[in-house]
Amino acid sequence: MAKKKEKEAAKTEKKINKTNKKDVGEKLKVIPIGGVDGIGMNMTLLEHGEDLIAVDCGVAFPEDDMPGVDLVIPDFTYILRNSDNFRGLILTHGHEDHIGAVPYLLKQINVPVYGTPLTLGILRLKLAEHGIKNPDLREVFPGETVIFGDAFDVEFIKVNHSIPDAVALCITTPVGRVIHTGDFKIDLTPTKGDEPIDLYRLASLGHKGVKLLMADSTNAEREGYTPSESVVGNSFDKLFYGCEKRIVIATFSSNVHRIQQVIDAAVKYGRKVAVTGRSMLNVLKAATELGYMSVPEGTIIDPAEMRLYKDSQLTLLTTGSQGERMSGLYRMANEEHSLITLGANDIVVLSASAIPGNEKLIGNIVNGLYKLGVEVLTVDTEESVHVSGHACREELKLMHALTKPEFFIPLHGEYKHLCAHASLAREMGMKSKNIMIPENGKIIEVGKRGLAWGSTVPAEQVLVDGYGVGDVGATVLKDRLHMAEDGIIVVSATVDFTISEMTAGPEIITRGFVYAKENGQLLEELTDKAAELIRKAVYNGKPDMFALKEREKTALSSYIYSKTKKKPIVLPVFTENEIY
Repeated sequence: MAKKKEKEAAKTEKKINKTNKKDVGEKLKVIPIGGVDGIGMNMTLLEHGEDLIAVDCGVAFPEDDMPGVDLVIPDFTYILRNSDNFRGLILTHGHEDHIGAVPYLLKQINVPVYGTPLTLGILRLKLAEHGIKNPDLREVFPGETVIFGDAFDVEFIKVNHSIPDAVALCITTPVGRVIHTGDFKIDLTPTKGDEPIDLYRLASLGHKGVKLLMADSTNAEREGYTPSESVVGNSFDKLFYGCEKRIVIATFSSNVHRIQQVIDAAVKYGRKVAVTGRSMLNVLKAATELGYMSVPEGTIIDPAEMRLYKDSQLTLLTTGSQGERMSGLYRMANEEHSLITLGANDIVVLSASAIPGNEKLIGNIVNGLYKLGVEVLTVDTEESVHVSGHACREELKLMHALTKPEFFIPLHGEYKHLCAHASLAREMGMKSKNIMIPENGKIIEVGKRGLAWGSTVPAEQVLVDGYGVGDVGATVLKDRLHMAEDGIIVVSATVDFTISEMTAGPEIITRGFVYAKENGQLLEELTDKAAELIRKAVYNGKPDMFALKEREKTALSSYIYSKTKKKPIVLPVFTENEIY
């Protein structure tokens, strides 16, 4: 085994030290199109000459001002415009915010996708759900190097995260080495079956020279170190010991280490494990088949079988740790689950921290659980039920110290996280001119003399609503929010211009504006106002229908506001009934 690693290291070193014949005068372009001004939707492009690669391709979840939107994905316009030069997509790990948008990319362009076995195992199930057949998925392992065109050699480096098979990347380019950490933390006592981060390789690369570091910034505001994942296992052991209640644990579906520790504790204390949530079932299936999880036969039962066991013999794994609507835990907390009813003999553990923006949704679920008499444990009440998968400040300092980069670009986080990470780099002695805080769509050029802003590329958020991708834009969202705040009024009428009369209507239909039974007089006044406007227009001859609708909309909107101080959407619908 040792000789094999030595050969692989020598092979990698040979690749890194090879003479690159490409013009070293060309600048490397770093193009973030997601993941640098919010949590999720991580995707960064690197371009040099005629070679273009992408690192990760994730989704973000919709915010409160995106009603009806299911997912948010990156804008692939630049990739599609340069499809002839696009050499491949590289995935650092299998979380949704890094692989969730891959199906939407592969529906538009056929490109090789590189990832570690578990990452691709999870992705295969996702692609099958989208009906994508025979994707070009290529497995890689830590220590291996893949060549992309003339410009990029990419080495995969083992790191720790809250999912197995996470890797950092050393991308050797004509301008120098670039290290992309992916999501990482430094865990020297990882869970069984995992290995610590390869600090030796990172230090070796730092010794040889690193031009640019691009690093995870999620926990850049947090002091100290992120605790080891094994801490959670010890906490679960204490929770399960002697517990007579049914234990319900909600966590991220892709947190394989966490799921394994729940199963280990359940087996140790003679409990069966039921699993709810399609995404969690998919990850469990992929991880078990690939050998990343060990589940003794007979441990997993169908949720419908729970009635056959005592509460003290049951553990339930569920999705919903972020308060997602229609997740398993959401339906349980709202007494809408078809198979599971929670009560005083249940303990619910939220084994995840809140993603920024989800605090209210999680709070609603917690309140619902307390109303049912459930005992609830969260990171606020019991810190050891969850640890982060991201490096805190001392670990980030170690990453900078080991890699010794000449330049630095923080990635992955809200803008405040990027700023905190930039400040950390300055504390480590880096000059401000060698640090650049990225913006989605703005090209950063890396050359001999430093970092500089380049041109911009399309990087708008692309909204997914059901099967529609990009159908919902700013105007549609504005209308949805308008309807949500003030409602809508539809004014319908039939006019006959041959006799210059309104032959039917007007009829007024309201939704979300006022309760019709209690506001009859107002609606009658609106009906009379609409009828008066239409009759005047028709009496004076056949008007321009578009102009008539606009006058009706303006007049009724003004009248409604004068009476109610509300601004509902007014939608006139006129039908012509002409006789020939």
